[in-house]
Amino acid sequence: MDADDVAEDLYRLPPVQFTAARNAQVVEAKRAGDAAAARRIAAFHKPTLAAWVSNLLARQKEEAGQLLELAQALREAHRTLDPGQFRTLSHQQHAVIAGLARQAGGLARQAGQPVSPSVLHEVEQILRAVLADPEVAERWATGRLTKVPAVSTDFPGTSPLAQVSKKDAEPEEPTPAPAREKAPDAAEEKRRARLKDAMKAATEAAAEASRRDDDVRRAEEEHEQATARRSAADERVALLTDRLGEAEEERRTAAEAADEAAVRVRDAAREQKAARRKAASASRAVERLSGGGSAR
Repeated sequence: MDADDVAEDLYRLPPVQFTAARNAQVVEAKRAGDAAAARRIAAFHKPTLAAWVSNLLARQKEEAGQLLELAQALREAHRTLDPGQFRTLSHQQHAVIAGLARQAGGLARQAGQPVSPSVLHEVEQILRAVLADPEVAERWATGRLTKVPAVSTDFPGTSPLAQVSKKDAEPEEPTPAPAREKAPDAAEEKRRARLKDAMKAATEAAAEASRRDDDVRRAEEEHEQATARRSAADERVALLTDRLGEAEEERRTAAEAADEAAVRVRDAAREQKAARRKAASASRAVERLSGGGSAR
């Protein structure tokens, strides 16, 4: 049994189905006598809902490629300390992340698992981590991410100061340099350090702005949902109010009919009583007349 093929199938499943399917595959591997595959499969972790949604997006090659290319360009802008390129890419980053998160939500709905705005917010966190961290990007590209990684706003391995320190640690060898290629002086190093700090601050500020944009969008979506629920409740109240009015009208009509019927009952009872008295009187008259005739 190929554990990688099993993983590919498992991580396509919605999280609620993952554990049972994984355990079934472990049993099958053991039954087939493949203990190594059984151990590997048993070690597969169930993804969170947000991780699963991001994995759906990772399997869309065009969209995944777009995000990974943007990540590479951002890291290159950091490495070369190109503020103009970095600023342009940062603006592009917000639009790309928001658009891909919405698309991921659509993929989840198509898979029969609609997700809440809070889950989509976590998906955006994952996509930001993909942009900032090559290791996260590599794991995400496999479509087997299991949780939301910590978001880093810096780009590892791109610090010019680290590169300078590495050069300083090497043995010094007197090599002649062209007159126009002087080593960076202290002022230049400070300028580059300030530029890197400024770019890092810009990255953090952009990430914070993106999070605030996400918060606003999520609040707007929740407001729309609450407004829709309120409208539905208002319609229900109006319908029930109409029905209550109709019921009250029916009750009034029935009460009037009952009152009229009660009057008729009383009238009928009086007439019945009078008729009985009249019948009794007539009966006695008959008896008297019948008795008198027998005597003669």
